[in-house]
Amino acid sequence: MKHTYLAIFTLAAALVGGCDKDKAAIEENKEAAKQAIDTRKDAVDTAAAAAKKRTDVDATVDKARIEANQEAAQAQLDADKKKVEAAAKAEKARVDAEKK
Repeated sequence: MKHTYLAIFTLAAALVGGCDKDKAAIEENKEAAKQAIDTRKDAVDTAAAAAKKRTDVDATVDKARIEANQEAAQAQLDADKKKVEAAAKAEKARVDAEKK
């Protein structure tokens, strides 16, 4: 009978010890999965920050391009205006010359 109790106790200890190993393995897997998720979250944050920075740079470049185009268009319009004024002045001078 002592051997039966000893066998049962040994079997129970082995099962408890086995359960502890299984629980430890589950805990390790959980921690590894959480760490992998945290690493991916960090990568997402880094990628988002880089994308925001690129967007800011692109917006600055686009804004500068728009302003340069505006200035060029304004300069062309100012030149066209002076050209019209000069043509009108020349036409007035021609009309005055014809009257004399």
